[in-house]
Amino acid sequence: MEKRLKIDFVSDLACPWCLIGLRRLELALEACGVDADLELHPFLLDPSTPPEGHDLRERLRRKYGDPEPLFQRVEAVAKADGIPLDFSRVARSPSTVAAHTLVRHARERGTQRGLARALFAAHFLEGRDIADAAQLASIASAFGFAPAEVIALVTDDAELAVTRAQAEAWSARGVTAVPFTIVGERRGIPGAQPLHVFEKALREAETSVDGARPR
Repeated sequence: MEKRLKIDFVSDLACPWCLIGLRRLELALEACGVDADLELHPFLLDPSTPPEGHDLRERLRRKYGDPEPLFQRVEAVAKADGIPLDFSRVARSPSTVAAHTLVRHARERGTQRGLARALFAAHFLEGRDIADAAQLASIASAFGFAPAEVIALVTDDAELAVTRAQAEAWSARGVTAVPFTIVGERRGIPGAQPLHVFEKALREAETSVDGARPR
């Protein structure tokens, strides 16, 4: 059996650059024809976010001043990549621990990437509350989860603690900002890099994997 290229993608579901980065990584995989084992890992940009979240504009205004120029810049980048990002739909900065918990469990079902894309879309394109258990149950139903199972997972303190521990572990490994992509368990790519950066890393990693395969 040929070894598949391993890719780790560390992200937060409330991070627009992570949405853009995942899109670019997936486009690069398609362009290069690489069948990779892509695993998504949780990161919490603000681990102290309460379950009800924060008012997004108020929070950013306290840190950076008027957030509208920031929104416009990110929207322009996203739209250039075919993502109809519209911050007028996004009112809250949610806690993502529960959503990450579902993404973690989707790995074993083979639906992890699909669920992550759906959660990004729900938050950034539809303005839905991805911290709400009922919303999560609705979104995850298309990815192998029964509604009762979703409610059980996202209200289980032990499950949420596992997710928090995994996010903390990435921080301990030196990840301070997301997205962060690790290709072939060797090369780290910080940020939502241009498509050609991902393509170059994939081709180099594939060459390395091919060279290690027995002839």
